[in-house]
Amino acid sequence: MGMEREIKLALPAGQVSTATQWFVARTGVEGRAIDLANIYFDTPQLVLARSKSTLRLRHTPEGWLQTFKTVGNAKDGLHSRHEWEMQVAGEKLEIETLLSECDESSAASALRQASPELIELFRTNFMRTLWHVNVDGTDIETAIDQGDVLIEVNGEQRSTPISGIELELKSGDEAALNALAAELGKAISGLAPDNVSKAQRGYQLREKSRED
Repeated sequence: MGMEREIKLALPAGQVSTATQWFVARTGVEGRAIDLANIYFDTPQLVLARSKSTLRLRHTPEGWLQTFKTVGNAKDGLHSRHEWEMQVAGEKLEIETLLSECDESSAASALRQASPELIELFRTNFMRTLWHVNVDGTDIETAIDQGDVLIEVNGEQRSTPISGIELELKSGDEAALNALAAELGKAISGLAPDNVSKAQRGYQLREKSRED
């Protein structure tokens, strides 16, 4: 089991260029841009959401990954949550493999309960531009994400935009995340802590679409 720690920051669309230039100046590199396509799954009764967990397949340039996360805690943009992630052969979940790795009993129980009825709920498609930033010996993977949350309702596609920065602790001191976020806040107008994950935005869009 891994514990993911990252700060999410809502990035005004008009400030993407400023943020990009800041990271290029900070790291001395242009950044690695990759397309990420994600499919989120749950049951029609939202068993996973109610157990405060999420399940997705992600297509990356290197292949497919399946990821199971607990919602965890989020405060002032800092998200801390359990995460299990592994490569899979293709666009298909491998639930038994996930269950064999999931060592958090309540999350594993929810996944086992949900597995027979899993359906696709929504997708997120976005461009991620990556840099690694070193803060006093701490390695932080930084990303600018630009794209959309997508859901189909009665044959009609609905969407909500994604525009954010993620700062993920890879090694070192968690305090460095806050220091880097503070640096960014001074440099980029309108940047704000974001306690809502992409998965939560998908569930919110689904609920709104059902109400319309």
